[in-house]
Amino acid sequence: MKYPFEASLEEIQQDPEPFVSSVFSCLESEFLVMPKGQGFIDYPIFEQGYESLKASTSCFREMRPEAVLKTITEKPIALVVLRTMLGFTPPELAYLTTQRSGVEVPQGFVRTLDRKIRMTPTARLSTNEQSSTRLKALVEVACQMLTLGAPAVASDAVHRLDKADTKAGLQTVKTMAEIGVPYAMLLYERFLGRPFAGHRDSVSELVGDSLESAIEDVLSKAGISYRKTKRAERIAGLDQTPDFIIPSEFNMKVLIEAKITEDDGTARDKATRIQHLGELSDNGQRFEVIACIGGRGFGVRREDMKKMLLATHGKVFTAKTLPMLVENTKLKEFKTI
Repeated sequence: MKYPFEASLEEIQQDPEPFVSSVFSCLESEFLVMPKGQGFIDYPIFEQGYESLKASTSCFREMRPEAVLKTITEKPIALVVLRTMLGFTPPELAYLTTQRSGVEVPQGFVRTLDRKIRMTPTARLSTNEQSSTRLKALVEVACQMLTLGAPAVASDAVHRLDKADTKAGLQTVKTMAEIGVPYAMLLYERFLGRPFAGHRDSVSELVGDSLESAIEDVLSKAGISYRKTKRAERIAGLDQTPDFIIPSEFNMKVLIEAKITEDDGTARDKATRIQHLGELSDNGQRFEVIACIGGRGFGVRREDMKKMLLATHGKVFTAKTLPMLVENTKLKEFKTI
């Protein structure tokens, strides 16, 4: 089997199908295993927050904001439990609090608070006057919404609180706390929400970092000078910033895009980014464009892969073929080891 980076552009243009198949054959997916990342909450810690919240509300018979606030101050992980009961993200809870309480609660404040709690979930929460006011408003709105439950909506809509534990307010919260959730209902709500969805989103950059680290290792072992760009960084002369520039942004000879995705729709967007870099290279005259990809998302759309192969003149690599990166690209011109 011949890889596209071992072929000429003319060969790829003449019959791209075998080269698409060769890339697909060595794509690997790691979607079953995710990095924990900083701030990952293990179940025993989460359960501590749940039990503290349960005790301070008499097994969810009454949601008195002052009692819940005291619990959250002493054991902050209880706030994450409270938000999870509602099924809201931190920015969503911030928005609803601002809307319902009249207290301005910026989304940035709630994101920072949520991260602070996840980093030290059991350490007593310290607040200043402003943050104390905002936290109090968050708790009051959360308690109010859990107490009221899901309001009636049109038949062609569904309310976010129309869940097994929050549908009828504290009545269903208490019932679930006492008898548990029927397995079919647990599966149904998992079906609607996707297991580990929030965590997958929070560590998406770490997943991409694994491929970038592998590229750095290859470049370093060959003694190749490179510039690794930062997120949202702007590079003069480019309207799109690649992940690596060789040897530097002042003498761009090789650009590397490192992309991992498990979703074919996202893969299409990332393939378009790589195509655009190919256009900026003026058919390879300004610099060589290399794509290093991973994840099952890239293995779905054959047409997108064909476009990527043509845009990079076949310089598409996967984790499996990274050891062949230097010798099959212009990178070998910068090799010093």
